[in-house]
Amino acid sequence: MRSNDARTLLHAALPTACAGVLAAVISGVVVGGKGVVGALVATVIVILFMGIGLVVLQRTARSLPHLFQAMGLMLYTAQILLLFVFVAAFKNTTLFNPKAFAITLVATTLVWIAAQTRAHMKAKLLYVEPESSKSDKPENKGSSS
Repeated sequence: MRSNDARTLLHAALPTACAGVLAAVISGVVVGGKGVVGALVATVIVILFMGIGLVVLQRTARSLPHLFQAMGLMLYTAQILLLFVFVAAFKNTTLFNPKAFAITLVATTLVWIAAQTRAHMKAKLLYVEPESSKSDKPENKGSSS
């Protein structure tokens, strides 16, 4: 993973984790222990899904740049659908509070998207690869045949 990719991942995951901890504290105060568990599970799911998606998208951009936009749209659609599947699958669970889980899932997803957008906007990425200094040297101008 290149340093820009790792930096983007860190700049998106850290605010998401902080939002998840905040959601866990609020859920703990409002709902109790099951709210804390629901918020933490939702935070881990979002960081895993979005982190894996970012890594896959960056690899696609490097190896198949012509598929980057289509892959991005498909990836985000699949992520949102999988998050809906998780909400539906755990809506009647007794392991944790489903409302705290669902609210935290949505909130941390929005924080991830905002943080990733900010990280991409602040990244100083070159649009054009600069030519190397070797190509500026003249080629055998002094040689005679």
